[in-house]
Amino acid sequence: MKEKAKCLALIGAGVLLGSVGATVALLKLLNPRGATLHSSNEGKSNGKTVLCAPASENGSFLKERMHEVDPADLLKDDIVSEQLTRNIQFFGFDAQQKVTASYVVVIGLGGVGSHAASMLLRSGVGRLLLVDFDQVSLSSLNRHAVATRTDVGTPKALCLKNHFSSIYPECHIDAKVLLYDDSSEEEILSGDPDFVLDCIDNIDTKVALLAACVRRGLKVLSATGAGARADPTRIRVADLRESTNDPLSRSVRQRLRRDHGIEGGIPVVFSLEKPKAKLLPFKGPNGDEEKPSDYQVVPGFRVRIIPVLGTIPAIFGQIMASYVVTQLAEFHVHMEPIVNFDTDHYGVLHQRLIEHEELIYGTSINVQVDVEEVMYVAKELWHCRSARDQATKEVGRGMWRSVNELMLVRWDRSKPASAWNLILLKFTEADEHESNTLEDIEINEPEFFRRVTSTLKRAELDFSL
Repeated sequence: MKEKAKCLALIGAGVLLGSVGATVALLKLLNPRGATLHSSNEGKSNGKTVLCAPASENGSFLKERMHEVDPADLLKDDIVSEQLTRNIQFFGFDAQQKVTASYVVVIGLGGVGSHAASMLLRSGVGRLLLVDFDQVSLSSLNRHAVATRTDVGTPKALCLKNHFSSIYPECHIDAKVLLYDDSSEEEILSGDPDFVLDCIDNIDTKVALLAACVRRGLKVLSATGAGARADPTRIRVADLRESTNDPLSRSVRQRLRRDHGIEGGIPVVFSLEKPKAKLLPFKGPNGDEEKPSDYQVVPGFRVRIIPVLGTIPAIFGQIMASYVVTQLAEFHVHMEPIVNFDTDHYGVLHQRLIEHEELIYGTSINVQVDVEEVMYVAKELWHCRSARDQATKEVGRGMWRSVNELMLVRWDRSKPASAWNLILLKFTEADEHESNTLEDIEINEPEFFRRVTSTLKRAELDFSL
């Protein structure tokens, strides 16, 4: 009777999950030899066939599954494909396959790094390297992704690996209790990772890691200061050159330029919010304020404490994971620009479009966008920059000055001025564009043609939803 109850529970769980595949996956999860169909021998009057599976032995099957499957073949596994079914539905099978075949390194496993690593795992990344020299402390439980009180004193890397093995045991996880520096660079960054996540809060180590990634040609995403902030709506992803109101990113930017000749090109997660508090004074055992460097276990690492609202580093980590997973899946997401036009600027762009249409075509009847849709075109499609200059060169005030030189024009003059047929150009570029045909652009500037048509296709898809 216990087995029968278990079968019914499994089938009910499958129904709740909404698919036959879910039911089969649940059965396989508890029965490595596969579920069986058999007729009930109890009271043969009903003659019904029951889908059933023997109970797993002490939950050992989950442990046995660890490292069974090659990352390139993970989605061929029924349980893995069912666990990742929502990702597959979102990205498509081929794109999710790229995620599950990828290798990501996460360095720094505190409030930011633990959440980033956790969601990379849950998103199906097939191989992870987790690196941190530090241990879980009681005070870190307010922001750590998985640590519990029983993990206090455990190295953060081993803590994550232990918890992760019960979430997604097929993932190849390597945990290194190690400090990143010049001597450990090769051990940590070798193996051609698809992405490196810098979640370190020490300036010297962060600068060394970012410089090494640039030198090795590795894709890297860096987190800046998440402490002493409270507003999640101010968090952004942008080039390091665009990060503002953050002392950590400012120091890193200066050091990279001075010591390594690196001006930018590194995406960072940062907050536009000014820190709400400073480092707290360090007090020694007798309660008196003392010199922090006298108590450093590792030279150069912060001893004083910065107040942290645990939700903010968690959101930083979630954003990092989302950025990396979409990059791995080659799913294009255009981040909101740091400097935005205000509402009046969008109104000006809309009015310029109407006037341009009347000048060129004699009427504005084919203008099919309002101010709100102009905002979408300018912000989401062209990042408030000329379509011919999507590289991040002008930021801050320089970008504001460029606003006065921009206007919207049709990409294809034979089609109406809709959201999926408008490009943002400087005045001089708009005049030149009106004198060329799309055929000329495709022949003479194939890369520009491909980029614009791809962007406008995305807009068409967005408006068709």
